[in-house]
Amino acid sequence: MLVEFKDVVKTYGEGEGKQMAVDHVSFTIDEGEFVVILGQSGAGKSTILNMLGGMDTPTEGKVTVAGREISGMNDRQLGSYRAEVIGFIFQFYNLLPSLTAYENIALTKSIVKNAQDAEKQLELVGLSKCRNKFPAQMSGGEQQRVSIARALAKNPRILLGDEPTGALDSETGIIVLELLQRLCREEKKTVIIVTHNSDIAKCADKVIRMKNGKIKGITINEKPLDVKEVEW
Repeated sequence: MLVEFKDVVKTYGEGEGKQMAVDHVSFTIDEGEFVVILGQSGAGKSTILNMLGGMDTPTEGKVTVAGREISGMNDRQLGSYRAEVIGFIFQFYNLLPSLTAYENIALTKSIVKNAQDAEKQLELVGLSKCRNKFPAQMSGGEQQRVSIARALAKNPRILLGDEPTGALDSETGIIVLELLQRLCREEKKTVIIVTHNSDIAKCADKVIRMKNGKIKGITINEKPLDVKEVEW
């Protein structure tokens, strides 16, 4: 077991304005799993991703990753945790527009001491040809693959994707999902995606369904589909 959420609650505000974003959620994730957290907007899935990524903390309950309780860490410890354990993939790429693809990835060396070679990460995501291109010169799919390469440069144990195909057309989204599934299968990365797209769930080892801050069900796919097998 790599990740455990144990009776986690997250609220925002106080008094009459208090809102329950995550309501007593418990689940586990094993190393090397491809996991989809599925739900509509407001289900609480992004809040869970933010707590797992060390960008937010629970109001109650425990979040444990690789035997360490991250829910009890201070800001300095959380900063180290984010740098060493987590790779983030955002919906809108978050690339620096004034840097080339290579430079966006190489910047990781300023965050992680033992960052992976930027050239190799570009090759891994099939974008060596875009080495000297700026984000404005690349398609959305290419930008997202650069953002994945940037996340991989940290050599993280866990890749977190917040609607990583949400800004892409279906054909490009499939390319990105194939890459994420391959990283899970071949590079043994633990990949956790939050999405509202139920088709993506067919490719997952585990599906955690959420509604109104609660888990509505957890499904184990004994035979998850390859991304290319799904009828998109």
